Parts: sequence; structure tokens; C-alpha cells
Amino acid sequence: MLKKLTSTTAAAALSLTMVAGGVQAGDTVDAVKSQGYVKCGVNTSLPGFASSASGSWEGLDVDVCRAVAAAVFGDSEAVQYTPLTAAQRFTALQSGEIDMLSRVTTWTLTRDTSLGLNFAGVNYYDGQGFLVRKDLGVTSATQLDGAAVCVEPGTTTELNLADYFRANGMDFEPVVIENTTEVTAAFFSGRCDVYTTDRGGLASARMVSAENPDDYVVLPEVISKEPLGPVVRHGDDEWFDIVKWSLLAMVEAEEYGITSENVDDMLDSTNPGIQRFLGVTPGMGEALGVDEDWAYNIIKQVGNYGEAYDRNVTEKLGLDRGLNALWKDGGLMYAYPIR
Repeated sequence: MLKKLTSTTAAAALSLTMVAGGVQAGDTVDAVKSQGYVKCGVNTSLPGFASSASGSWEGLDVDVCRAVAAAVFGDSEAVQYTPLTAAQRFTALQSGEIDMLSRVTTWTLTRDTSLGLNFAGVNYYDGQGFLVRKDLGVTSATQLDGAAVCVEPGTTTELNLADYFRANGMDFEPVVIENTTEVTAAFFSGRCDVYTTDRGGLASARMVSAENPDDYVVLPEVISKEPLGPVVRHGDDEWFDIVKWSLLAMVEAEEYGITSENVDDMLDSTNPGIQRFLGVTPGMGEALGVDEDWAYNIIKQVGNYGEAYDRNVTEKLGLDRGLNALWKDGGLMYAYPIR
């Protein structure tokens, strides 16, 4: 039995070596490494997710860009950010203007297929809602018949809005404005009765743009599923893998209890899973086509998913984890095995 196990282990090791040695860099990976930074498309301004109001880009979506840069270059600051409207984002990715998109983008079938894109995971589970002024006296979205509704074009939000009103036999007047900052300003200036987008975006708008946030209320209805995540082009599996596993590494670290503060101590862990994850036991970096300390660099420089969520979403917007909690805490965040 010992001889058999030894042979099997050796065969597995040989197989891993062959696979790792056979990894071929795709065009995007080569271009990214050649230019020395990741070109990442983000929102024009959505505090909590992507904002440069403090003088440097920050937010949950920004941290995904930084994680990928840390995995590839060992430097989370090796990112060039391109602010994009909803209407601009896919063209920018398809044309090669950016290497990846991390901009509160909903994973849908048509985007994943006919647009030639790949979603590399979900970094925020959201749902569409409605924001109104309290003095309207509205307590339910079913009371919005005839309302003027501010919405961004080219979004699932726009499509869901039409579906919801049609399904409930109501009419509405669309006020369509492309830029997130401008559509938010239009709502708070009274140009429309309702602002609709993902509930995370509504919380961000109310917290940051309202003169008095308590004058506004998010209605209870959640009218859609909005799994938001980073996106890459079809055709470069190695780049797709790097973006996907960079995001998953942030979740895996939280599951292991590895943080930016204790990751150095964790290098001495005797847990074989942690040893593989942090590159103490080599193999995962080679399989991914990056250095063995790729995950260590992500956690040391960006933090685990919980740290990123608390820093950007909880502290800035006051939103609890909800569906974005780890699976073992009742949420949907779940990292696939890194082995």
C-alpha cells in the first residue's frame, strides 16, 4: 500500500509540474507585464466602491484591481485607473483600452456570452432598489405610478425598472443620465421623484451627496438580483485565472483568519492549507503563472475580503455584510480550494 501511495503521489507531483510548466502567457498577461501595471476600469465616482475624492482611488472595486496588481507585480499600487460610465465600460474592455473592469457590473448571461466577456467572480451581492424623499410620503415602490425616475442608461437597472413598472401596471417618466455623479445630482436637486440603482449605490448616494441623509429613504422592495464582479475579455484564460484567483484569495484569507496584520505570523503556521496558500509550500504560484508569494502580497497590501468590505462599505456606507458574509456565517462568499 505504501508503494502504491508513493507512486500515486509522485504521479500527481509530476502531473502538476507538467501542467505548471505548460502554462502559456496570453496576450493580455504579456501586455500587462510589459507595460508594468494593470489598466483597470472603475466607476467615475461611487464612494464605497470606487472614488478618488480623497486624492487616491479607493473602494471595494478598487481593491480588486489592487489585488490583481499585487498578484502579478507584488505591488498593489501598480494600477492605472480609468473612470468609466456605464455606457462606456464594455467598449473600453472590448477594445483593449483597459485590461479588466471592476465597476459594479452585474453578471448576466448575455454579457457573459454575446459581449465576449468573462466574469471572474462576485465581489458584491446586491439588488436594485428605489430612493425617495421622505416628504413624498411613499412607503412602497408599488405607490410610484407616474413618478419621474432617475436612472443610468446601458444598465441592468434600466431594464429592471421597465420590467418592474410593466409587471405592476404602472407608468413612469424616465430621466436618463449617463454619468453617476450627474444622475445623483439630478435626483437630489429635485429633477426626479425617484432614484433607482443597486441598493449599495443608493446608500452611497444618500450618504455622500444628500445635504441631510435622513430626509431620504430606501424603499423596502428589492426588485432584482445583482451579482457584481470583475470582468475580463474572452480569449485569455491565464489572465482570467489570475483575476479570478486574486479575488478568491481575498475570500480564502478571511476563511483562514489571515489578515494584513497577522499574515507575517501566519507564514509560520503548520496548517498545510495555509502553507500552500501563502507560498511556504510552493506550487500554487507556478500553476497560476505568478510568484509563489502572490497571495501573501495580496493579503499584506490589500487585506482579506472582510477587511476590504469593512474599510470601504461598512465604515463609509454603514451597510452590514448581509449576503456578502462568508458562507459559514450565512452569506454567499465562498472561496474554491486553493490546492
